[in-house]
Amino acid sequence: MRVWYNRTFSSIYAAFTLVRQADAAGRFTIIHSNANRHTPAARLAHEFYSEPTGLEANAYVDWCLAFCREHRIDIFVPGREATTLAAHHERFEAIGTRVLSAASPSKLQLIHDKAGFYAETDLPQAPVAEFRHFDNVEQFDAAWGQLRPRHAKLCLKPSHSIYGLGFAVIDEERSSAALLLAGVEYHIGYADLRRGLAELGQFRSMLLMEFLDGQEYSVDCVGDQGRLVAAVARRKLAAGSGQLIDMRPEIVEATTKLARDYGLNGIFNVQFRESGKGEARRPRLLEINPRMSGGIGMACAAGPNLPWIALKGFADGFDTVEVPEVRNGMRVVEVAQAMELA
Repeated sequence: MRVWYNRTFSSIYAAFTLVRQADAAGRFTIIHSNANRHTPAARLAHEFYSEPTGLEANAYVDWCLAFCREHRIDIFVPGREATTLAAHHERFEAIGTRVLSAASPSKLQLIHDKAGFYAETDLPQAPVAEFRHFDNVEQFDAAWGQLRPRHAKLCLKPSHSIYGLGFAVIDEERSSAALLLAGVEYHIGYADLRRGLAELGQFRSMLLMEFLDGQEYSVDCVGDQGRLVAAVARRKLAAGSGQLIDMRPEIVEATTKLARDYGLNGIFNVQFRESGKGEARRPRLLEINPRMSGGIGMACAAGPNLPWIALKGFADGFDTVEVPEVRNGMRVVEVAQAMELA
């Protein structure tokens, strides 16, 4: 069976390693494409091809269809343009290719829009942080006036972003220059922020939110059309201390509900962070990532081989896949390794 993974995030290298370790019978031929021929994942794929750059979304879909036809692809696992490609399953099925999408196009669009996602999500086990949407300084001022009296610290993030880009905690005491010189990351001075927003006029959609200062959890999952098949929850520890596999019941329950509510499929990741102190601590939802996380290798060290479970289950049905028990309480770490690039 020929399986194509197009251009995607760097975690695909770990995924290829895990799939090839599990595929003892050599049933799956892994095909990878990327505009960068030096990508490390090219070393693990059975076949590697170059991708075009600069194509608009619809033109890229057409290129993908031609690629699947030419290379006789049985299963296509998209990374690049995954949301757009999710709307074209029938076109691919017509040429004999099944597309593994993390959710329906409408659900993927909602997941990527944090303002809409937060407003839509009902999750009693891990409610979202209180937030307000703004795209000009007047709305920012109104949001600040509503949220600041209720929360000791606020933060902001773009409504559309990945990897936490654009996130910052708002510091009311220090300027951005003072924070920079002190080496404080992901913080911005309130006065500098407000002055800059006023100068911009109208800008892209942003969220002002209560800052959650507790422990962070990353849950790597496999879903089957809304049913949670496997999940591994990692609690992030202090730098240099690795991460702890922590199958906290309310986090697993919240993840199960999210999978059902959003019809999640294949590999996805859910992020949580705690609020409160002591016995009042509770997890709060940060986001769903409808893709593999960067820490997928650490999750799989705890037992379930998630990329393999997702691929084998999609290919043959999840009743054919054994899901090992998670080694709860295990401490894991990822170690960088040097290699020569072709």
